[in-house]
Amino acid sequence: MENKIKKVAIQGILGSFHHEATKRFFADGFELVSCINFHDIPECLHTNTAHFAVMAIENSIAGSIIPNYAIIDNNQLKIVGEVFINIQQNLMALPNQQIADIKTVYSHPMALLQTREYFKQHPHIKLVEDIDTAQVAKRIYKEKLKGVAAVASLVAADIYKLNVLEKSIQTIKNNATRFFVLQNDVNPKYEVAPINKASLKFITKHQIGSLSSALQIFSRHKVNLSKIQSMPIIETPFEYAFFVDVIFDSYNQYKQALAELKEFVSHLKILGEYQQNN
Repeated sequence: MENKIKKVAIQGILGSFHHEATKRFFADGFELVSCINFHDIPECLHTNTAHFAVMAIENSIAGSIIPNYAIIDNNQLKIVGEVFINIQQNLMALPNQQIADIKTVYSHPMALLQTREYFKQHPHIKLVEDIDTAQVAKRIYKEKLKGVAAVASLVAADIYKLNVLEKSIQTIKNNATRFFVLQNDVNPKYEVAPINKASLKFITKHQIGSLSSALQIFSRHKVNLSKIQSMPIIETPFEYAFFVDVIFDSYNQYKQALAELKEFVSHLKILGEYQQNN
């Protein structure tokens, strides 16, 4: 893989936050494969249209992106890395326009949610949800749309030659998004060292205290549980699968914890083992 151009599938286009996360992880270069939505990403990996994928999984404000856990699990994708980026939302439009000229702002629903307080100061602006932040910036540039603005990254403003009317307009300034780096389960794994983090899925047995017992196992083996997320099991109403992230210093202790965990769960799946992004 070192001698080949890495093809990386993302939801979005050049200038999107997924593009920014990909640049952060694959600093040595890559070729972008743009997908309209997250559900198209597994097909890119399974057909070798892309060697890797980068997919948002949680935001420090909005929380976990639950459907993406299901996409990873159901399509047998493997997590081989993670990357965090600080999300800065910026208001941009064609050159020679002011905020007073803007009548409509289009952006991704998450971007609009994160900037809603800012737009309360500008009640003349109508907010409209769109599929992707960078896609709006590109459309404004290509169609020369006046009176229309986008909320997107500074990278998008640079790529699509838009004027930034105001920077960092999100309500909460410390706004980070975590992305998973993914591969097809059947392909050679992206090798990293050292491995000190893992993402797991398990379903507890129908016994009183089974979840508590399962979580105590990690503590006994000095494995830090950094995240736990429940998800309903559609086929069995009111039952849940648990997606957890664990961090460890000793890989052997981690493996011992998994061996012991099997006694308390009816299902255990390793979604990925990788290096923690600091």
